[in-house]
Amino acid sequence: MKLFKNLIKKVVIKNFREITILGYLIFLIASCAEAQKPSSNTSNLYFPPNESSIWDKQPVSELGWDGVKLAEFLAWLPTQDTRAFIILKDGKIVIEEYWGDKLTGVGRMDQNSYWYWASAGKTLTATLVGIAESKRLLKTSDRTQKYLGEGWTSLTNSQERDIRLIHQLTMTTGLDDGVANQDNTSPSSLLFLAKAGERWAYHNAPYTLLEQVVENASGQSFQNFFNENLGDKIGMKGFWQKTGENNVFYSDARTFARFGLLLLANGNWNGNEIWSGDFFSELSQSSQTLNRSYGYLTWLNGKSSYMIPRSQTIFPGMLVPTAPADMYQAMGKNGQFLMVVPSEGLVIVRMGGSGDNALVPFLLIRDIWDRLKPAID
Repeated sequence: MKLFKNLIKKVVIKNFREITILGYLIFLIASCAEAQKPSSNTSNLYFPPNESSIWDKQPVSELGWDGVKLAEFLAWLPTQDTRAFIILKDGKIVIEEYWGDKLTGVGRMDQNSYWYWASAGKTLTATLVGIAESKRLLKTSDRTQKYLGEGWTSLTNSQERDIRLIHQLTMTTGLDDGVANQDNTSPSSLLFLAKAGERWAYHNAPYTLLEQVVENASGQSFQNFFNENLGDKIGMKGFWQKTGENNVFYSDARTFARFGLLLLANGNWNGNEIWSGDFFSELSQSSQTLNRSYGYLTWLNGKSSYMIPRSQTIFPGMLVPTAPADMYQAMGKNGQFLMVVPSEGLVIVRMGGSGDNALVPFLLIRDIWDRLKPAID
């Protein structure tokens, strides 16, 4: 850069030829700066047809990946109770593998087998809230009371009025996550601990109530709202089912991948705009300064620090150190992972079990990237 600047200083603009040289240098500098920016082009993405099992594939050999290391990685995955694993590159299937028994215990896992998303469904719920906002059914700046009524918590009315939908999306309601049952959405379990927006805590109950918010705002069941505004439009197969006190989404692994591809495509499914607006550009950005690695019910990589469930400790560094910095992911119990890497055009799905009983198994996703990165670099 200094060399270019010194050359520009020495150029004396006396004629057209010298003006041309100066212009070329300026263009070269601008081109170098632009080349350093990550690509956000999604025009080359492939989209599988809806209501079909057809899905184009891309051979590993065309990507220059290390076949030996990739084979070692794929051999390791079932030792971690992985049941389904998919890698998409620019929308095409590069890897699709299944292991073990189906969730029902009857038969072997395959591309039609359903599995639970667990808390990875939080990103799907956030997406439906964003779609509801784009349809002007609600605003994330609205008070939650507008949709759930007064007394949806045990707080004073003044305290409760401070909680808005944005706080539920960012895990900053200030409600006490130290209660006996974090999944209990009854007012008796929703207690004041901090002012809304001043404390981050991974708390299922306030999140779960967003489903009722969408239902009350739209006048539809959560399942019908999902089908009409998202699922049917991109060929997702799946259903929401009450599991304990949570409403959990179940689907096959390809449906998980379809949703990831839609995220990679910024909400445009093969020319059909499913969503637009600031909400979706902010979904995968730091949503507050308390936990920089959390967006709208979505985990982010590449940030300077992170927090984990059931802890108020702020840890320095990236959530997944060996993964690309621009990766963001939906993550759920027992290792339900949907990883989106815009800079590489990658969508990665992992479904299965895990020996780690953590609400969000960070160690497992780190292990995955420690082994996957050497194979795909």
